[in-house]
Amino acid sequence: MTVDWASFTPASAAIGGALIGLAAAMLLLFNGRIAGVSGILGGLLQRDRSEWAWRLAFVAGLALTPTLYLAVGALPEFSIDTSYPVLVAAGILVGAGTRNGGGCTSGHGVCGLSRLSPRSLVATACFMLAGFATVFVARHLLGA
Repeated sequence: MTVDWASFTPASAAIGGALIGLAAAMLLLFNGRIAGVSGILGGLLQRDRSEWAWRLAFVAGLALTPTLYLAVGALPEFSIDTSYPVLVAAGILVGAGTRNGGGCTSGHGVCGLSRLSPRSLVATACFMLAGFATVFVARHLLGA
């Protein structure tokens, strides 16, 4: 995946981060739930349908946001420079990691760190270090 760094603006990044923080805070304040996307999505796949409506609304909001963004401006250019088997393997590994780590980047990195959770600090450090190591191996040792 490549990023168009010439189009990156700190203002848009700050606004996006503030919106993510606001959404996470609102979900916690109004619904008493942590905005951990993997847990929210996983809850849709369980038999208990008592919390299905808010979970579906949350996931639908994630899916529809790029369409709403198009009403204001163009989506940034991006390309994915790998094959479908690699993407599938990466998705499976991320899913296994979120299951083993008891949460994902949104649950631990955004919500857990803001609540000063020691468990989330360790989880975030682990997935950040794993990401750094993966990029190093892929780019510098494998030459991908």
